[in-house]
Amino acid sequence: MFFFEKPSAMRQLQRFFRSPSTVCVAAEGHLLTAQEPGDVRPEWKPWHFDALPIALDTIPVACGQGRSGQSHAPKIAAIRQALAGVERVIVATDPGREGSMIAWEVLEHLGYRGRIDRLRLGALDEVSIRRAFAQMAAEPESGERDYAAYLEALCRQYEDWHLGLNGTRAVSLRLRPPAFREPWRFGGVQTPTLALLADLERRIRDFVPRDFHKVALPVTVEDGAELVLWHAPKERIFDPAEAEAIRAAACSWRGPLAVEQKDVRRAPPKLFSKDTLARRCAKRFGWDPQVTARHAQDLYDRGFLSYPRTESEHLPESQARDAAAVIAASAAVLGALPVAAPDADEVVIRRGPRGHYVKDPGEHHAIVPLRKAPRPGEVGPEAWRLWELVAKGFLAAHLPDGIDARTTVAAEVATPLGPRRFAVSGSVVTVPGWRALYGAEADADAEAVPGKARRDDEPSAGRLPPVRDGAAAEGGEATVEVSKTEPPRRITRGEMPVVMGRLIDQVEDPQIRRALENPVNPNEPKGLGTAATRDAVLPKLVKSHYVALLGGKDPAIEVTEVGLAFIDAVRRVFPAYGDPVGRAVFESELAEIGRATTRVEATRRADAFRARTRARVEALIEAVAGAERLAVIPGAPPQAGGGPRRAPTAAMVGFATSLAARKGLRLPRGLKSDAAICRAFLDEHAGARAAGPREPAPDGGTSARSPSPAMLRYAASLARQKNLPGLPPEVETDFAACRRFLDAHAGPAEPEGKAAPKRPAGRTDKPKRAPRATAAPRPRRGRSGAENRPPA
Repeated sequence: MFFFEKPSAMRQLQRFFRSPSTVCVAAEGHLLTAQEPGDVRPEWKPWHFDALPIALDTIPVACGQGRSGQSHAPKIAAIRQALAGVERVIVATDPGREGSMIAWEVLEHLGYRGRIDRLRLGALDEVSIRRAFAQMAAEPESGERDYAAYLEALCRQYEDWHLGLNGTRAVSLRLRPPAFREPWRFGGVQTPTLALLADLERRIRDFVPRDFHKVALPVTVEDGAELVLWHAPKERIFDPAEAEAIRAAACSWRGPLAVEQKDVRRAPPKLFSKDTLARRCAKRFGWDPQVTARHAQDLYDRGFLSYPRTESEHLPESQARDAAAVIAASAAVLGALPVAAPDADEVVIRRGPRGHYVKDPGEHHAIVPLRKAPRPGEVGPEAWRLWELVAKGFLAAHLPDGIDARTTVAAEVATPLGPRRFAVSGSVVTVPGWRALYGAEADADAEAVPGKARRDDEPSAGRLPPVRDGAAAEGGEATVEVSKTEPPRRITRGEMPVVMGRLIDQVEDPQIRRALENPVNPNEPKGLGTAATRDAVLPKLVKSHYVALLGGKDPAIEVTEVGLAFIDAVRRVFPAYGDPVGRAVFESELAEIGRATTRVEATRRADAFRARTRARVEALIEAVAGAERLAVIPGAPPQAGGGPRRAPTAAMVGFATSLAARKGLRLPRGLKSDAAICRAFLDEHAGARAAGPREPAPDGGTSARSPSPAMLRYAASLARQKNLPGLPPEVETDFAACRRFLDAHAGPAEPEGKAAPKRPAGRTDKPKRAPRATAAPRPRRGRSGAENRPPA
């Protein structure tokens, strides 16, 4: 029996065998799902902290449901019937942990104990299928190794279930502030990912720009040519006096120019992994990474692309001989290209880590086109754009390097601070090479490191005038140009999977970078999650209101006040779950389960991991039980549904601003544009709803709470109306005294000798009602119709 993941793959392979003793089944995704706690034990359904931790040796499973809500029970029954009398099962699901789990969990559930082999289909074209059969025939223990991959996926599910269940309940019940009513969702991967984003968010918010200086020196060469040299060292000049000293010295410079000319080779970009393809599609087309993954999977299922859920950007050396045939097939449908596709003897093969072909690219190689290319109209327009992007990348990888002629003109200027180098560079394209395929897009696709500040560009002037080495020149009036440092860039939605996979690019400490290196495969450092699951993390963070997406084609990610408060709470109680690097190292240990060569070894490692997971959960619950709930949340959660936010009234903003000034508080981000955040701030720090922090008394204790500005304004208006000499001192400083004053003087009686104004015709006089006993009482309307009251 062949066990496929999708009917499309099953149809591709059924062309290769015709036998009455061979049957095929297709699962169409996971048929089994982990049961909810309340389905295991009824007492686990309510959220009670005393019931935690909830821990099981094995998570019970049940028949899942499809997207339409239909139960998978009939499919399970059909597979059970198909297994009757089967002596050998060939698992032909998508290669990878998840594909292995889809088949193995059903076979284990149904109690199958026969022989199992693994057919690893890296692509669904005829050549790849035949190679996969040959590899399976040469690997008699393929089933044993695939069982290890299944156990790794099962252990990941085991940890997700226990951490998500216990962590979410514990943190929500014990640490979540009362102002936030939705659960605080917790996860083994999503929480460290949020910590990474939160650290970047704080660096951005705390960033203070600084002026730095560059010195421009116009020079005239002996033959009359003119150009501008720059002193812009990597170690920026922050001291204006230092810049001025260099400028003054440069004005009187004269001497020889040093000219250096060299050819700079520019190799084509690497091939696509799942994460880098998602990043490119987000930048080019504005696609969500999940959209990219869906189109790539569809192209794989139809035999047009290799397996898409890969972390590798390299190909195995054994596939170098296929390049010419794949290029010819792709070029035949790509249409008119700016550069001709190379013939078989002209194809450039770059080997080694800096090239495209390596000895071992990892579990799955890079995403590449196949000999089978889609004909016009055979796939949808978006799928075509994706295939075209991958096909052009593959073609570029086999074209010659580009070559630029780069000229650098420099001068050494003596200054009171020592010699300083002034220089400018210019480049001219002499050989376009692979860049002819893209034109101007070749430079546009240069990828910056996510989460880092933009690098200073080297001073350049495009095409420089011809200057010979050693030519005499004379400086003119030098000037100082002032620039500002920039904060780190926010990570975008399309960059998020890349950041999770290449955590090593986000750290500067050499020791930490070494900890993130992967000795098993140096091309794939340790990261957060897997290529198959990273796309799902950001939507979970958005749904939990931990992060928000800003505007633009590829929106940047902003951590909300809720997300910052959540991470602060987690790190205060259990710092390990707020450590992205620690989690990446932990995940590499988890991957050791999948690398076991025998079923016995894989089972031993999996049992040890489950025991370790239960111990970590128990430690988490114990730490949360002894922690204090956060007293303050620095903002309010965004409105559910992501709809437009209502702006607060001007009175609310004014009240919040005066309250913050009086209490020395910092206004939360978004208060002036979001009424929910403004209201949460007022509820927390004003009125009788919140105890509020007491102001320190001179004796070191705490004094009575101060009245709000609205109460004081109302009390002052009453004093004027009743001709009182002024407010007693205690009314201005003591909340209770101010309350008593308002209760005593807010009655309906008017001051003696003062005539009551006429009321409008048809209006009936009603006795005025004293304001309710709240921290921010509602003053009565003045008879002129004007209002003097605190914000609603």
